[in-house]
Amino acid sequence: MARTGGIIVAAGRGKRMGYPVNKVYLPLGGRPLILYSLDVFERSPLDCYIVVAHPEEVRFCEALFAFYNYQKLLAVVPGGETRQDSVAAGLKALPDDCELVAVHDGARPLLSLQVFEGALKRAHSCWAVVVAVQVKDTVKVVGETGEVSSTPDRSRLWLAQTPQIFRLDILKKAYAEAEKEGFVGTDDASLVERLGIAVEVYPGEEENIKVTTPADMELAELLLKKRQRSVQKKAGAPSFPRVGLGYDVHPFTDKRPLILGGVKIPEGPGLAGHSDADVVAHALIDACLGAAGLSDIGHHFPAGDPCWKDAPSLALLCCVNAILADAGYRVSQVDVVIAAETPRLAPYLPEMRRRLAAVLGIAETDVSVKATTTEGLGFTGRREGIAAWAVATLVPISIL
Repeated sequence: MARTGGIIVAAGRGKRMGYPVNKVYLPLGGRPLILYSLDVFERSPLDCYIVVAHPEEVRFCEALFAFYNYQKLLAVVPGGETRQDSVAAGLKALPDDCELVAVHDGARPLLSLQVFEGALKRAHSCWAVVVAVQVKDTVKVVGETGEVSSTPDRSRLWLAQTPQIFRLDILKKAYAEAEKEGFVGTDDASLVERLGIAVEVYPGEEENIKVTTPADMELAELLLKKRQRSVQKKAGAPSFPRVGLGYDVHPFTDKRPLILGGVKIPEGPGLAGHSDADVVAHALIDACLGAAGLSDIGHHFPAGDPCWKDAPSLALLCCVNAILADAGYRVSQVDVVIAAETPRLAPYLPEMRRRLAAVLGIAETDVSVKATTTEGLGFTGRREGIAAWAVATLVPISIL
């Protein structure tokens, strides 16, 4: 029986957001933004789907998604230089027995299941559908000199969104033709239109915004809160701030690079451990979980589980931030101390602060990361490894 597949595109870097991590991993309502798209795909009639990630972030995505055990996710594959290259990579990874394919931008977290299901149903009869909303404002066509050259009839103008859904063989042909002719389109539909195939519009929702700038993220937070207002407050929801303490230590090894606070340190050996052995992230994770009265890092990410082998600990911190949100908390401030005789960490501390702040969704001024030595004393003084202590303050979401 023919299946329906999907592709979630998240291979860009989101540089316009101005954050040191990909925008799709930033917290929205406490959860990494990209998870909202996967949630809808899981609940939809889709049989399977692929996530296309930046080549350097495939393992990050795999670790993040493994925590949620998504059943319909087939694989995370590396994307290309452009969005078009990334969708092409996703198409190659889909099973050949898929009849339809839905392509969705991972930076559109507020797609509703109702719209998605309606567009899928329509695509089964017309084979090419674009979710879109009608233009409300008057549109002006402006020439190079800045003068208005025309005013098109706005009743015929629509703003294309995603998902865009096509018969798989049609979209593959459209991509093959575009590659052969060197054509680069602004969306998938533009490639299909070049084949002379009619593409229908399915009415979408204005809430299905694409997060591109910090202002978009603020709007997405407001829209998400609006959706959640109908949900009753959990019984026993927290009503006061809490503080937790975390500690971690790992020995040196020459077999891997050194990662601290999500930052790759080129000097010196790495740390031995099941994941990437990021002592800073691990100490912070335990501090956050402890503050919420939850089980420690080993409970949530067991060392013997292959899912977490060499996993980026920053991805684990993303998961923990979501766990805290489910428990009714958000991180408000963290303080970390790293004890290391070598290497010299001062040049890397600002980037650690930036990355930790971005993943937790707080200001850099609310993150402190300090480095010290132990004056030659103990295992750190003997240059056998690195230790880290962390304190995290949580506040109830209800008072934010």
